[in-house]
Amino acid sequence: MEKIKLEILGLSPSQSQSGSFALVLGEEYGNRRLPIIIGMFEAQAIAIEIEKIVPNRPMTHDLFKQFAEKFKFTVREIVISDLREGIFFARVVCFDGVRETVVDARPSDAIAIGIRFNVPIFTYEAVLSEAGITTSPAEEDEDQQELVEKATRQPRAFGEQLKDMTVDELQKMLDEALGNEEYERAAKIRDEISKRN
Repeated sequence: MEKIKLEILGLSPSQSQSGSFALVLGEEYGNRRLPIIIGMFEAQAIAIEIEKIVPNRPMTHDLFKQFAEKFKFTVREIVISDLREGIFFARVVCFDGVRETVVDARPSDAIAIGIRFNVPIFTYEAVLSEAGITTSPAEEDEDQQELVEKATRQPRAFGEQLKDMTVDELQKMLDEALGNEEYERAAKIRDEISKRN
C-alpha cells in the first residue's frame, strides 16, 4: 500500500467537546485535511515540542526519546494506519540498526513522539478517503475552527451505535476492547455503561 505524507497544519481546541483538541494534518501535495481529535495532555505534548519549549522535567514523550537514545534505537516514521468505528490507529516504526520494529500507538502519542525525532508522518489512501476533508483552493485558508467542528462531528457514529446496545452487549464489547488494548474505544464503551447506571 502506498503511503501518503502528512504535515501538521494546526492544533485547535474543540468548542463542542470540552477538553479536546483537533490536530489537523494536511496531505503534503494535496488539498485534503485529516482532523484527529486528541486529549488535552497529548495536545500539550505536541504543542510544547512544536514551539520548542523545554519543560523543567521531561514529559513522557521526552522520556521515550531518551530511552530510545540510551538503547540505541531510533524512530523512522509514524503511520496513521487505520480508522475503525471512528477511532484512529497509528504505528511507530522503530529501527535499531539491524531490524525494524513496529509499535502500535494512539495517533496523538505517535505524533508527539514523531515530532521529537523529526520523522515524517504518513497515512494510507483508505484512511484519508474515509476521514479526510477536501478543501478547495478558495477554502485553503478556511478558519481552523470550522475544520475542528467538522472533525468533532465525525467520530460520533460509534457513540450512536453504543446507544442501541444492551448493557450485556456493551460489557462484552468492553472486555473485548480491553483484551485488544483498544483503550480509546474501551473508554467510550465504559462511558456509555456509566450513563446507564
